[in-house]
Amino acid sequence: MNYFKLLIVNIILLLLASCATPKAKVNFDKNTNIDTSHYKTFSWLNEDKILMASMDINPVMKVRVDKAIEGAFIGKGYQLINDAKKADFTISYSVGNREKIKVHNYPVAYSGRFNWGSRYYRGRYNDVVVNESHVTQYTQGKLAIDIYDVKSAQPAWHGWATKRLTSADKETPSQTIKKLVEQVLKQF
Repeated sequence: MNYFKLLIVNIILLLLASCATPKAKVNFDKNTNIDTSHYKTFSWLNEDKILMASMDINPVMKVRVDKAIEGAFIGKGYQLINDAKKADFTISYSVGNREKIKVHNYPVAYSGRFNWGSRYYRGRYNDVVVNESHVTQYTQGKLAIDIYDVKSAQPAWHGWATKRLTSADKETPSQTIKKLVEQVLKQF
């Protein structure tokens, strides 16, 4: 009976873990040779705003990302100017996604010559271990934001986030993009 209870508890925990909303993994890298504390104005690095657009980028999604990044910098107190040469720093970004597959494999049953824990257990012959596999396919998105120092023409900061995209993320992409941009730029 204890084995059955343990099995039920594990199944419930597995179901709860699979239903949880995946959080974004956020990180950054900073050029320690560049002082960013004096920054007040920014501009886009190039007219396209995106560092390198893929062939299949959704133009509507690109506009959402452009606006979210621009709004986040303005929200942090930086002023957007049109002339990149007169700005303190320039910004650019890249986005992408990948289809991923995750395989979980674990034993669910054991049948041996004697029961588990029997002091008369004599060997591993006639043992059978039954494994169960679960395959999960999902989309992982990535957003990276780059900041370049105008005076030195050097990269000053690179921040990124990766997130397992859920159906809720796909239904409300503007909110998801805004949250990711804010999480990345919180570190700048």
